[in-house]
Order: sequence, then structure tokens, then C-alpha cells
Amino acid sequence: MSANWISTRAWLLMLPLLVVMVSVIGWPLVDTVRLSFTDAKLVGTAGSFVGIDNYAKMLTGSNFQRALVTTTWFAVVSVAAEMVLGVLAALLLNQQFRGRAALRALMILPWALPTVVNATLWRLIYNPEYGALNAALTQLGLIDSYRSWLGEPGSALTALIIADCWKNFPLVALIALAALQAVPRDITAAALVDGAGPFNRFRFVVMPYLAGPLLVALVLRTIEAFKVFDIIWVMTRGGPANSTRTLSILVYQEAFSFQRAGSGASLALIVTLLVTVLAVAYAALLRRAAGAS
Repeated sequence: MSANWISTRAWLLMLPLLVVMVSVIGWPLVDTVRLSFTDAKLVGTAGSFVGIDNYAKMLTGSNFQRALVTTTWFAVVSVAAEMVLGVLAALLLNQQFRGRAALRALMILPWALPTVVNATLWRLIYNPEYGALNAALTQLGLIDSYRSWLGEPGSALTALIIADCWKNFPLVALIALAALQAVPRDITAAALVDGAGPFNRFRFVVMPYLAGPLLVALVLRTIEAFKVFDIIWVMTRGGPANSTRTLSILVYQEAFSFQRAGSGASLALIVTLLVTVLAVAYAALLRRAAGAS
């Protein structure tokens, strides 16, 4: 059987999948690009061609710039916290102690919860009238009166980051725990005999095994955090005073709340381009790490 026939048969087998991908992904993407160059409304008019006006208006507008800063801050802080908490949890669960299996199972629960359920739970915890957080802090004497954690611009974004970290740090912990299982026991035992302390053992023995898997977790979580929508929409809808409005929230509001399909499409493509740049940069970083190893 010739190589050309094998290649042709492979393409024929993939043809149904390619048709589905073009129909589901390709055509909507092309139509979004077309809409981005018009002033079309969501309902009522197809709009006229306006060139790059939508892109210029979005990129230079204060709403986009503020949302970009909010998104970047949310992604950086939440991902950094998740990486640290995940590694610490993995190191703990890698030790031998009674109840370790049960604790491992419980740790998966936050990650397994649907994001909408997680967001609703945290809204109840932060509730200014009967929330568990206010009750606990008041009884401990840390605050004098109940606060609206999601209703104050100074605390709303921090509250969202905490909720996001609680849900997603188990993913990092599971990845790190799997990597820790691959660390040879004799190497750590030899380092201990040589007098290496806990920090040096982690840095020079354990960390080389964790670097690759943690980089993968970093890629996944950064991209997800940068395009976050559901947890913020359920908990604050971008408020108060737009202090938690991320780029994805801004896209939704522009396209559906204000029904400006043209400018919403241009903003969606800008966000897509930013996420693509992040993905390409991380892919290059992964390749470099793989080459170094």
C-alpha cells in the first residue's frame, strides 16, 4: 500500500470531523470578523461598513483599558495564589498520615463543583446580612459590624479572587501531587543523609520534578483566568461601579446588554487575540523547558 493512499485515506477519515469543525467554529469566526467591521446591532439592522473604527474605539476607550487592568490583576493574583496553595497542599498530601486518602478525596470537591454552584455558595458566604464570613469575623472581634464584601469596590475583586482560588487550587495540587509521586525516594533520602534541610531538598531535589507539570498548570490556569466570566457574572455582574468588570464581562455587555453587535464582535476578537498571544508564549516556554530537560 503506497504512502499516498495511506495519507489520502487518513484525510478521508478525518473529513467528517473537519466538516463539523468548519461548521461549528470556522463559519461563526468568519462571521464575527465580518461583524467587527460594521456598526451592526444585535437586533434590527445588519449595519454598514465602518472599517477599523470599532477596534480603535475599543482599544482607546477607558472601559477597555480599565477592564484590561482588572483582568490582568485578577489573573496574576489568582493564578499566583493557586500555584502556591496547590504546591503546599500537594506537599502535605504527599506525606504519610492517618486520613490522607479521605483528605485527598475532599480536596477534589471544590474543583468538581460547577462554577455556578461555587459562585452561588460564595455569594451566600459574603452576604452582608446573614453571611458566614461576617458572622465569623464579628465573633472573633476582627470587625465591628457586618460588611457588604461584594458591594464595596475596594473588596469585591479580592473576594472574587478568593472564591476563584478556592475552586481551582485543587487542580494545581493534583498535578503537583502526581509529579511528587515520581520523585525517587532514594534521592530524597540521600539528600537528607547529606544534611540538606527541607528548603534545599525542595529546591534541588523536588523542584526539578515539579517544574514541568507546574508549567502546564500555569498555562492552563492563566488562560482560564484571563477569560474568566461565569464566576464574576454570577457573583457581581461586573459591579460595583464596574470594579470587577473583566474583558469577558465587557464583551457580554457590549454585545448583548447594549446590543452593539459590531463593537462587541471587535472586542471579542481583541480578547481572542490576547489569549492567543498568551497561549503561543506559553507554548514557546513549554518547548524551551522540554528542550532544557
